[in-house]
Amino acid sequence: MKVAVLGSGLMGKEAARDLVQSSGVKEVGLADIDLSRAEEVCQQLGSSKIQAYKVDAGDANDLAQFLSKFDVVINALFYSFNEIVAETAIKVGISSVDLGGHIGHVTDQVLSMHDQAKAAGVTVIPDLGVAPGMINILSGYGVSKLDQPHSIKLYVGGIPVKPDPPLEYNHVFSMEGLLDHYTDPSTIIRNGKEQQVPSLSEVERLYFEKFGPLESFHTSGGTSTLPKSYPYLDTLEYKTIRYPGHADKMRLLVDLNLTRNDYEIELDGRKVKPREVLLKTIDPIVALKDKDDAVLLRVLVAGKKNGVQKTYEYEMVTYKDRASNVTAMARATANTISVVAQMIGSGAITKRGVHPPENIVPGELYIEEMMKRGVNISEGSSSD
Repeated sequence: MKVAVLGSGLMGKEAARDLVQSSGVKEVGLADIDLSRAEEVCQQLGSSKIQAYKVDAGDANDLAQFLSKFDVVINALFYSFNEIVAETAIKVGISSVDLGGHIGHVTDQVLSMHDQAKAAGVTVIPDLGVAPGMINILSGYGVSKLDQPHSIKLYVGGIPVKPDPPLEYNHVFSMEGLLDHYTDPSTIIRNGKEQQVPSLSEVERLYFEKFGPLESFHTSGGTSTLPKSYPYLDTLEYKTIRYPGHADKMRLLVDLNLTRNDYEIELDGRKVKPREVLLKTIDPIVALKDKDDAVLLRVLVAGKKNGVQKTYEYEMVTYKDRASNVTAMARATANTISVVAQMIGSGAITKRGVHPPENIVPGELYIEEMMKRGVNISEGSSSD
């Protein structure tokens, strides 16, 4: 199969690394608006399979010309490009996957292209990161094993292995995105009804081996497409994992209106967004630099199987790869999108149209493929 990768940033680079190491992939095209950046990544990967291209993803004609050479495209660009990439891929007749962008309803726009994608005979899967992405696939896998699913509880966090004050957190993706997740309300299902709760609320203590006590709390965007896929659930919740005390500190910043994107103050005759000041202030404090990070994940899917109450539990702890200096978050995210793109290209996924991950990605095969890449997801079950 021939796979295109849009974007030579960290996620694009790591997806391309996995692709060139996969025997089923014959050719990889790495595209960036800055050709020298794409060429540098190709040089670092050192494979005869990969070639750099200069492409402006905001130009539909330029994008179409590039995509038409491939079977599947991995969109590793900022989520504002998700709509144009999916639309263009459908027009030229190739399948596409993206890293998501549920905030701002970008994923809804991609899902609305279902009929066009089906008619074109292609597969489009949005939201293929960790959360959303990995958690959706594992939720769908758990649901498939039950006769009557009634509850999905999700816990995910990218955290430093060794936390430092004052926030005990180092960012592994956009801090702007993180502030959105902390500020906007969270969508959940409780007592069978979809509702919104404040982010950073309902702090819950939990434990992972080697990490001791941790906390989790609601954040926006995490449930993604799951409320639409499983509207019949009694319970659906997504919580972010951090070290104890983090939620209280961030809630104070939210309550002081320092994290809002729509709030300005006047200072010395100028309009200033407190959020921009906050980002500039904390960025050097929360930069990961050369520290080790870890991604922790736990998915609990409960319901009835043969009349008996049963719970399936999926758990993952992934660390930074020191040999290649690739963060845990990049390993979990880039391998997820690469694995699913290859499932489409190889014919392991045959359903056409636009589908969220929970409705289309085969969970057992996904877990096997991730294990080959050193990202181990354990499965357990218990009966009441």
